Amino acid sequence: MDVPVFFYRLLATLLTLITLPQAIVRRQARARLGAMPAAQGPHIWLHGASNGELASVKPIVVALRQLRPDLGILVTSNTQTGVDLVRSWDVIGVTAHLSPLDLSWVSVRIMRDWRIKAYISLESELWPYRILSCPGPVIQLGARMSESTARGWGRLPKLAQRVLGRFDYVSAQDGASLGRLFDLGLAHKAGGPVVDLKAFYVPPKVTLPPDLTTTFPRDKTWLAASTHEGEEEIVLDAHKQALEHIPDLKLILAPRHPRRADEIQKLAKGCGLQMAQRSKGDAPGSIYLADTMGEMPLWYSLAGRVFVAGSLAPKGGHTPYEPSAFGCALIHGPDTGNFRAAYARLRDQDAAVQVSSASDLADALIALAPPTQQADFAARSADALAQDVDPAGLIRDVLAALTAA
Repeated sequence: MDVPVFFYRLLATLLTLITLPQAIVRRQARARLGAMPAAQGPHIWLHGASNGELASVKPIVVALRQLRPDLGILVTSNTQTGVDLVRSWDVIGVTAHLSPLDLSWVSVRIMRDWRIKAYISLESELWPYRILSCPGPVIQLGARMSESTARGWGRLPKLAQRVLGRFDYVSAQDGASLGRLFDLGLAHKAGGPVVDLKAFYVPPKVTLPPDLTTTFPRDKTWLAASTHEGEEEIVLDAHKQALEHIPDLKLILAPRHPRRADEIQKLAKGCGLQMAQRSKGDAPGSIYLADTMGEMPLWYSLAGRVFVAGSLAPKGGHTPYEPSAFGCALIHGPDTGNFRAAYARLRDQDAAVQVSSASDLADALIALAPPTQQADFAARSADALAQDVDPAGLIRDVLAALTAA
């Protein structure tokens, strides 16, 4: 018996026992077991964790459909919001479903039923059974391999070598990730250019409701985007401090997990602040709790300054590319490991403001109050985050890797 595969099989089985009951309750069991009705014809299977990864890859999906109309595309996501995002594209020949469990027989079923000719995964999504059971090319785009994840794979070196040895083409999002993938078993001939997929993000067209534009003038509004536990206290404290200097300052607070809305409301009341709540249909107020899913483009459109959260909590930081694409001035905390290279470019070009406390954040909001300052920092961030690699070049590489499909 292959011991590394045995351990992974055991881990996958335990994960199934944990997640399947919840999937049954949510009526997602068929998708999680790969039993969704298959569309006709051969397909590419593309998998991304959630909205961020999938929003970035849309230009590649559209191009693949145009250049290889003989291949449909099955897109899977770990989240329902990711599925809904892909379905909203309304691209002919693209089908979206929740991601199945990574079990051997489930992967084989999908490969067979959907006539999968190639598998493309995004960023840090490495699922061994899908990769090993794919009959055609295997591709990773925007690959990310952190030090801690590499240590985990390093404990199962034979499995890592088998999985990474199946890749025909890998484009990593930073040089360090590519180096770790090589160390774990990726063939050097499979290594492509360093490209961060999220730099290809194209902001959607947003229709701004009149009540929101009236309440939130862009140069007077800041957004705390995708906050985590421990960050809301800092955000609210910073807002109170900044109000002493900017009395008409507006705050939109968008938590990463909307289910925490009641907890955040309690924090606001404890600070003596009144907070209107989006999900309850409250009229927009000077502090607005944006506890809904799929509306982040709306909030980016309204805010001239954005605090990119997950960076004052130990979460590695969220993407700077999306708020930058909307022309926002960027503020962030010190924990930016998820986008290390991007934030390094922002730092080197003085294109964002780093903070570490509520007082720092308040000072940043005050310093960026003039509309000219907001516009200047937004332009600098756009320059700093621009990619050297043309999306068309990456698409050509992917097409070349798909020739066997």
